[in-house]
Amino acid sequence: MIDLYYWTTPNGHKITMFLEEAGLDYRLIPINIGKGEQFAPDFLAVAPNNRIPAIVDQAPADGGQPISVFESGAILLYLAEKSGKFLSSDLRVRTRTLEWLFWQMGGLGPMAGQNHHFGTYAPEKIPYAINRYVNETNRLYGVLNKQLAGSPFIAGEYSIADMACYPWIVPHARQQQKLEDFPNLKRWFESIAARPATVRAYALTEKINSKPTIHDDEARKILFGQTSTNLPVKS
Repeated sequence: MIDLYYWTTPNGHKITMFLEEAGLDYRLIPINIGKGEQFAPDFLAVAPNNRIPAIVDQAPADGGQPISVFESGAILLYLAEKSGKFLSSDLRVRTRTLEWLFWQMGGLGPMAGQNHHFGTYAPEKIPYAINRYVNETNRLYGVLNKQLAGSPFIAGEYSIADMACYPWIVPHARQQQKLEDFPNLKRWFESIAARPATVRAYALTEKINSKPTIHDDEARKILFGQTSTNLPVKS
């Protein structure tokens, strides 16, 4: 059994997509990040960076004590190795898959996240910041579009690289991007959206967080006002 500490963000969706695709047994533990639940001691024991997602594998492959994993890329890699799915054993395909997994973690996710912040959540609209991240997101869409030319998925076969990238393309309209400008990306996006496991993973949003509160002043303070010295204390 996998315990998944989860909220309905792109990084959270990555893990539910994998678990649904792989058919692994899992238990959702919602962590409402708009209410500061990510600062509870029980969660911090699993995810010291106070960010979702995180998992606890209650039955690791070595038969030992439960293993906790935080950071969505590390979780995808752990689950792929545990299940033997969505990460090829072929050296070249595996290497390509990991390249694009880390590309998402270091590029697409952070840049699109800043796009969301300055374009949607920031109380002050700063044109330079908005343009900077909209343009960089556009560049990254172009990189991915080129990679998908002549290939159904990022590394050739459906893999953790696709699961990592897809949730960050879902909010393309908010990122001020048009999928029509990226035909290979659009074809790839639509094919993943139609997968039954993707549909099941995203259906969890309605059950858990049907009315996001990220625009609430208190939620904004919790999410965007953190430093090393003013983290909320949750008991």
